[in-house]
Amino acid sequence: MKSDKVKKTVVCAPHRSLFKAMGFTDYELTLPLIGIIHAGSGIVPGHIHLDKIAQAVSDGVRTAGGTPVMMPVIGVCDGIAMGHEGMHYSLASRELIADSVETMLNAHAFDAVVLIPNCDKIVPGMMMGAARVNIPSMVVSGGPMLSGMNKGQKDFSLSDMFEAVGAYSAGNMDAEQVGDLENKACPGCGSCSGMFTANSMNCLTEALGIALPGNGTVPAVYAERIRLAKMTGMKILELLKENIRPSDIFTPEAFENALTLDMALGCSTNSVLHLPAIAHEAGIQINLDYVNKISERTPNLCRLSPAGRHYMQDLYAAGGVSAVLNELIKNRLIHENCMTVSGCSIAERVKGSEILDPDVIRTCQKPYSKKGGIAVLRGNIAPSGCVVKQSAVDEKMMVHTGPARVFDSEEEANAAIYGGKILPGDVVVIRYEGPAGGPGMREMLTPTSALAGMGLDKEVALITDGRFSGATRGAAIGHISPEAFSKGPIAAVEEGDSITIDIPRKIIKLNVDDEKIEQRLKAIPEREAKVKKGWLSRYAKMVTSADQGAVLK
Repeated sequence: MKSDKVKKTVVCAPHRSLFKAMGFTDYELTLPLIGIIHAGSGIVPGHIHLDKIAQAVSDGVRTAGGTPVMMPVIGVCDGIAMGHEGMHYSLASRELIADSVETMLNAHAFDAVVLIPNCDKIVPGMMMGAARVNIPSMVVSGGPMLSGMNKGQKDFSLSDMFEAVGAYSAGNMDAEQVGDLENKACPGCGSCSGMFTANSMNCLTEALGIALPGNGTVPAVYAERIRLAKMTGMKILELLKENIRPSDIFTPEAFENALTLDMALGCSTNSVLHLPAIAHEAGIQINLDYVNKISERTPNLCRLSPAGRHYMQDLYAAGGVSAVLNELIKNRLIHENCMTVSGCSIAERVKGSEILDPDVIRTCQKPYSKKGGIAVLRGNIAPSGCVVKQSAVDEKMMVHTGPARVFDSEEEANAAIYGGKILPGDVVVIRYEGPAGGPGMREMLTPTSALAGMGLDKEVALITDGRFSGATRGAAIGHISPEAFSKGPIAAVEEGDSITIDIPRKIIKLNVDDEKIEQRLKAIPEREAKVKKGWLSRYAKMVTSADQGAVLK
């Protein structure tokens, strides 16, 4: 066992003395040492219960004959960090989490690990760390939050709260109504209840094969979630015995399966940042053209919030991720023989899983749309590509041309939107918010929700070198690469320029001559970094473009 380096033979007597200082017995030190890394904290609704999930995993490990050791990592709540300087830290925290996982596992010679994330960047960050260390690894998340109930009739969630602020600003809702929604939108623990980034990534763990069935959809408050955690704790000992590692699970075919599920579910555009980043750590490259190839052939089978009226508990009740995967397998869209932590192929694991509600999960013969939920656009404003959640775009905004309303920060754009200065037909441009220029590529849920709350989401487009929350809906196009800070063409856009967005044709275009764009870019002076101290300043110097997954050099 790898842990023999710190607990076997006389040479390790000093190491054992330190274990014994923590209460470990001689017998426990003869067993496999299993790390349990969780992101439990008192500041993230998706994480406040992860101590209970970690304890359940620990119970499972002990039942199966291992010695569990619990350790924490950090985690940012994107909702609380939204709309202010806190969001600079969200995407960047993914790299800190990956580094922490790598550090703790290698420094202490663990034999295997169970990773317990739940929210946005924590899920990919943990998997990136596991890919680096390459010891037997499994993921079990904290599970999704239940949706809120408005007067016992309408399900709603956090995204509706952001839109309520826009409705209030437009005079369509009063403070008392906003306050009533505020008390009901997030009824308890779990990752926010729509197909936002956290739930997207937790669902994709099932397609990657690194988690047991149900990981993406079993609600956080269900006892089944605790049972799933215990089963994971027991199963990790089997993986260790069989020496099944992330390098056996994270294959090119597994990532293709994950992208296919992504398109079928209509996941967050952030998955197009995170899957390439995890693949990068596994030595596999995913480019944006590959994403479009998968999207073109994969029907969109689910329309969960914000794209539709269903929530995660509806997907769970309809058969969960297993039912979606089985439908995709029946239509030869999934690589059937990929290894999973269940100890069998993905096809064997989901065999017999049926669609229980054809309104929530449609068949490939009757999809919501014939193409996947995400599209990658290219053009002279984004030569390296940009991303849109096309399943959440109104039909009449799929093709749009309008005048640019240009803002060099999210704050400037928010002020204009709330000030009523954005008009139907406009294309809001928010730049210098990319991975390096932001730094941290902030999510733009505040401006997109404000537009939706004001009723402008079907009339106004928004493009940015930043990114969007999975809760965003409308013609919101992010990840424009190269970013403005690197003098990408988005830096050359001027107020009133005409911009064309054609999602069906995968085109985004600044309607200005190429020669004039080059002249404008040459005239732009070098910009100073926004952050000059702390680890964010180091991050800004090392981070790559969004089309490369915003990984560090």
